[in-house]
Amino acid sequence: MKKLFFTLLFTALSTLTIHAQRSGVPIGTSSNSAGSGISISLVKRFQHYNANTKNPNDIFDVSINSPKSVNILNSKNKFYVNSLEGEATSVYDLTTFKKIKIIKHSFNTSNQYLFQGNSNANFAYKTKTSNLNYFNGKPVESCFSHNGKYLWITYYRKSYDVNAIDPSAVCIIDTDADTIVRVMTTASLPKMIACSPDSKTIAISHWGDNTVSLIDISSGNPKSFSYIDNIVIDYKMNLNFSSNAKIDRDKNCGNCLRGTEFTPDSKYILVGKMGGDGIAIIDITKRKYLGTVTGMKTNMRHLIIKDGWLYLSSNKYGYVQKTLLYNFVNYFSTTSKLGAYNKWDNAFVGIGARTISIDPSGKYLFAAVNNESKVSIVRTSDMKVLASCNADSYPVGMDMSEDGKTLIVTAQGKSSGGGNSVMVFKVNYGK
Repeated sequence: MKKLFFTLLFTALSTLTIHAQRSGVPIGTSSNSAGSGISISLVKRFQHYNANTKNPNDIFDVSINSPKSVNILNSKNKFYVNSLEGEATSVYDLTTFKKIKIIKHSFNTSNQYLFQGNSNANFAYKTKTSNLNYFNGKPVESCFSHNGKYLWITYYRKSYDVNAIDPSAVCIIDTDADTIVRVMTTASLPKMIACSPDSKTIAISHWGDNTVSLIDISSGNPKSFSYIDNIVIDYKMNLNFSSNAKIDRDKNCGNCLRGTEFTPDSKYILVGKMGGDGIAIIDITKRKYLGTVTGMKTNMRHLIIKDGWLYLSSNKYGYVQKTLLYNFVNYFSTTSKLGAYNKWDNAFVGIGARTISIDPSGKYLFAAVNNESKVSIVRTSDMKVLASCNADSYPVGMDMSEDGKTLIVTAQGKSSGGGNSVMVFKVNYGK
């Protein structure tokens, strides 16, 4: 019996490895969705691993270099892809899929005007004492504000800060001209960023030091955007790492704050602790960390709110969960001591559940499954997995068009290879 167990375990792990290293999924690949009423098919790809493509819809694109995230701007019919190691954001037309522009995140003598006033005041630096705003930024995640007028992009770190122990930055892009109009200093290793529904506040969750920054954007003018507060979640990390060796900051990150979402009334911010346990709750009016709600799967990656439901993805365990937002908010807002909240519905989508997206009707959820190199489709009414579709290695980010017909997925890659791909899937809803 023991021998059989280890044989099955080895087979399962081997299968995951094979899936994880899958690259070059053929254009036209579709989900195994027979009878489910929904399917997706790969219709376009921008990739940086095969220059000799035979399909005109398989486009070799050198600007795609470790693509981390994608954001679709429906009102202007385009989308943005953030390439972490490429230190650039590529802009594409959503209809023609032609590249519009490449925005370089490079700061030198020519563009120091983007750093308004003393942008580094109140921030402590360890790796440099001068020319603090001369760097290349590594774009991670982004969000829109002011009805898509501005795109905010966080930088994992500045190029000179190899261990991400110094303050990083966030840039603001005017989406009419697709140019950077301001860069604001922020705390160590920012990842997730979110805009409040009332367009008054930006929240930046710092993977690097257990803090969440709040920025006042109520004026609508980037020149007057200003920091409100930097809120500590449990404790502020000590970043006194040795400068003599490269530190793995994907692991040395405390609570590893990740998924960040405002409640629809803009009263609270929910922040997932990917390296800890639970969802941290911030009261915006009081600018106060209220505590953490537990009870859901740990190793949380992404949070979204749709039609009165809160959804989350658990990376390590491969689950997507949902609960009624009203019940969740009522639990922490009426409980003096936060604890375990257990009203969750679950769907196992595959190991390595990363970014999730919901179609406009709210009926279907899509999950980028990193370790198994696939996209899973879940029916939200009963949290049943309906289908999955093979994808290029290590899918990580995704976004869906406002009409629900286009799903764009980024495959970042890992040190073992793969990735460097942006896949465009057509979504078919049947009759």
